[in-house]
Amino acid sequence: MITPNHRHRRAVITALAVSLPFAFLTPAGPSTAAPTAPAPDQKAAAPSSTHLDLGAKDLPETRNVTTLAPGLTRTTITRGTPNKDFFWTAEVAVPSTSPDPDAPASALSTHSQAQMVADKLNAAGLTARVEHVQSPQLADAGGDLGYRVRVGQFGSKTDGSPTIDQIKAAGYKASVIYTGWDGDAGTSEDDRGPWNLQVLTIDPKEFHGDLTSSFGPNLEDREATSQLSAASGALAAVNGGFFTMDPAAGAPGDPAGAAVHDGKVLSEPVGDRPSLVLDKNGTTIERLHWHGTVTAPGSAEVPLDGIDRVPGLIRNCGGTDDTPTNLPLHDFTCTDANEIVAFTPEYGPTTPAGPGLEAVLDAQGTVTAVNHTRGATVPAGGQTLQAIGSDVDKLAALAVPGKKLKVDTDLLDESGKTLTTTPTTDVVNGGPALVRNGQVDVTAKRDGMVRTNDSNSFFYGWVHKRNPRTFAGVDAQGRTLLVTADGRQTTSLGLSLNEEAHVAKSLGMVNAMNLDGGGSTTMVEGGQVMNSPSDATGERPVGDALLLLPGRKN
Repeated sequence: MITPNHRHRRAVITALAVSLPFAFLTPAGPSTAAPTAPAPDQKAAAPSSTHLDLGAKDLPETRNVTTLAPGLTRTTITRGTPNKDFFWTAEVAVPSTSPDPDAPASALSTHSQAQMVADKLNAAGLTARVEHVQSPQLADAGGDLGYRVRVGQFGSKTDGSPTIDQIKAAGYKASVIYTGWDGDAGTSEDDRGPWNLQVLTIDPKEFHGDLTSSFGPNLEDREATSQLSAASGALAAVNGGFFTMDPAAGAPGDPAGAAVHDGKVLSEPVGDRPSLVLDKNGTTIERLHWHGTVTAPGSAEVPLDGIDRVPGLIRNCGGTDDTPTNLPLHDFTCTDANEIVAFTPEYGPTTPAGPGLEAVLDAQGTVTAVNHTRGATVPAGGQTLQAIGSDVDKLAALAVPGKKLKVDTDLLDESGKTLTTTPTTDVVNGGPALVRNGQVDVTAKRDGMVRTNDSNSFFYGWVHKRNPRTFAGVDAQGRTLLVTADGRQTTSLGLSLNEEAHVAKSLGMVNAMNLDGGGSTTMVEGGQVMNSPSDATGERPVGDALLLLPGRKN
């Protein structure tokens, strides 16, 4: 059974936070004056823009608003019509030109390499074409991505199977994709769609419930958003931040970025990626940094590499002394052979097992045991410290039974000040940033969605192409918006990151960020899934969720 104290903490929305502090601080000027109160007919209204900035401007768009509670609405938006110009086609994986024989094939390549593959396929009796891929320019990435090879036009995905077999017989790998998911530069402005979105709008002046987050009974397991919602009795919910899925990358369910619950830090940030901060003072988006230390009386402090994750594995990178990089690198697992990681009772029944050292601390920080292998139960109110590699000796020198240790797990803002947390503070990770101070500002490279050694293929698939998306932000009236956009379907194309940012702005968001998307994208009302998740198996279990809880009865 999921008990409330393990499941979530409540952050009562009682105040307005429009301007984001520090790096996202709104500059002074006439355009940033405090917003006026909404007119009476706007108080429970859906986002105030007249239409989404998505596709051709003359597209039909419908909005249906459901009031879930005073100050809380869910708006279903459908835009566009089926586009007969889209079709299914085979996209070929172009072999790498790297001298490394094990270098993987890529969706994109140089023109000469793509043309060589197309010529060989044509010689094998297929009709291949080479297409130049140009991506909309973002704040720090985009432009010319390279060339792709495609074969055929099909009425359905299954119709492409014989062509895939022919491509394989010619020596290449391929998959069948829908051209409506491309997101190429210049296509959005005249695209016909269709798209399906769900928008939760929370007005802090009217909604007397709680906006919070939930990770279930522990961090190391995953639950569906609908499960987390139903267990909490939530009015509505959306999926939250990035998390570990593959056991080879760490503990499945563990946040892959900053996480705070009940005011307690449970996961360190990925570099300075943006985080969604929920607090009694409102919702903000902040770029947070990590500062962790372990100190014994009379001893120098020792760096603490992280919290509540498998030592040596850093999902999405962005730590210290990581291999191959200390910068954020999305959907990649960096390694560090020498680490000290703290564990809280929220992690799970036992800490990760393996070689190394583990010190057990009680609720007062006193070392009660030092184990020479890893894997223990965290005492109630206490914690453990695990060390691997050369950091075993560093921890052993500090962790003496009966001695007290001071463990600091601080999140710092961009000015270096510690983020002040209270029992009403939650933090959910994400990225990249989408809108800053009312302007589209997609920081894909800064936040780790650009790779330099894969011919732009990761950027092509994750940033450039249309996918299901979940995102969050704050509008000029101080309302929090949580949005899902279905994708990877012919009936709902999904959004590129560029489109996502423009949609966020057209919904009125003055600051916005991307959350976990793809198969994770889920919108729930009253325990029922309201959108169409893209995984073939249905709703995906996730690491955490954002919940709208009803207010307490008097």
